[in-house]
Amino acid sequence: MDAQRDEWSDRRQIHDVVLRYCRGIDRLDFTLVRSAYHPDAIDHHTGFDGSVDEYIAWVEPKLRARRGGTMHIVANHLVELLGDTAISETYGTSVHWGEPADDPRVNFTSGVRFVDHMARRDGRWAIAERWAVREWTRSDAGRLKPKEAAGPSGSRDADDPLLRLQRKLRGTEAGS
Repeated sequence: MDAQRDEWSDRRQIHDVVLRYCRGIDRLDFTLVRSAYHPDAIDHHTGFDGSVDEYIAWVEPKLRARRGGTMHIVANHLVELLGDTAISETYGTSVHWGEPADDPRVNFTSGVRFVDHMARRDGRWAIAERWAVREWTRSDAGRLKPKEAAGPSGSRDADDPLLRLQRKLRGTEAGS
């Protein structure tokens, strides 16, 4: 039972690494993005190959300059455990939007696979090397429509509903 529990725990921790990366990119939380990688990790993205520090230095200004956002949607996730290393393959969709709304370089959706060499070091699973494989891309230029009514909206700052809830439940709201 303990071996089964350890395997389940390893798979859950590896999946959490993938989700932390996606949340970090989408919320512009680059500390969270960095936490998904080991310090000496290598990343391969469309238009980029290099260390995790170089990757963050490359991607952060691109995402901060964009008036809009990204949403990474995780689908199939398969892990092959190999002791303290693992092969993790995650299928997903990456949606990008911004200004100008008719620019296909800013407004597009891609089918992606994250092919990750995961490693457990000092009890912590993280990415040792990542290949962000772009399987397809379609233009969404001119297709974004405004919300049909008032309601919660996401943001990439302290006003995002997630960050407000975290502050509230952790007791870090002003006056708590």
